[in-house]
Amino acid sequence: MKLNKYIDHTLLKQDATKAEIKQLCDEAIEFDFATVCVNSYWTSYCKELLKGTNVGITNVVGFPLGACTTATKAFEVSEAIKDGATEIDMVLNIGALKDKNYELVLEDMKAVKKAAGSHVVKCIMENCLLTKEEIIKACEIAVEAGLEFVKTSTGFSKSGATFEDVKLMKSVVKDNALVKAAGGVRTFEDAQKMIEAGADRLGTSGGVAIIKGEENNASY
Repeated sequence: MKLNKYIDHTLLKQDATKAEIKQLCDEAIEFDFATVCVNSYWTSYCKELLKGTNVGITNVVGFPLGACTTATKAFEVSEAIKDGATEIDMVLNIGALKDKNYELVLEDMKAVKKAAGSHVVKCIMENCLLTKEEIIKACEIAVEAGLEFVKTSTGFSKSGATFEDVKLMKSVVKDNALVKAAGGVRTFEDAQKMIEAGADRLGTSGGVAIIKGEENNASY
């Protein structure tokens, strides 16, 4: 198992500096991670740094709340892809899901996928704010919308991924979508267990530590 290719090497904090983004990209190249996951302000810079490598660029959209308009999310996606993003991690409209406004949730996802075209889209569901039933429903809608991934967490709320949530999500999406576990992956053993539970991708700011067999003490 090539654990490195499961990892989206992540830096989403508000005060991230250019030097930190360069370090992120340098580490992603050195360890050949799947992508770097950054806010879209940094996309063009990452594209420049990662040119000629196999490392992709994941941009977050509607981050971290998911409560912006659908048109705003679609515009964010278009701009991100224009600047070099290869994958999109969008945040679910959590309030709409809780209101059982499933049509809006579906159209929100569809609009993002349409704007993304052939690029991979992952839906961040923020499971710590959802009931089991809501997690199931969000997964079902993501599959209906044609998204490639469902994702556990932003890393900016009350808690991150759990093994139980990953198992649940995988049981719902089956072979129709992949699962990304994000937030709280602390060790190499954690990463292995997440993959055994059904995770196809891991979002973490501690990818280097995890690969080295050390503990990830970062917040994400």
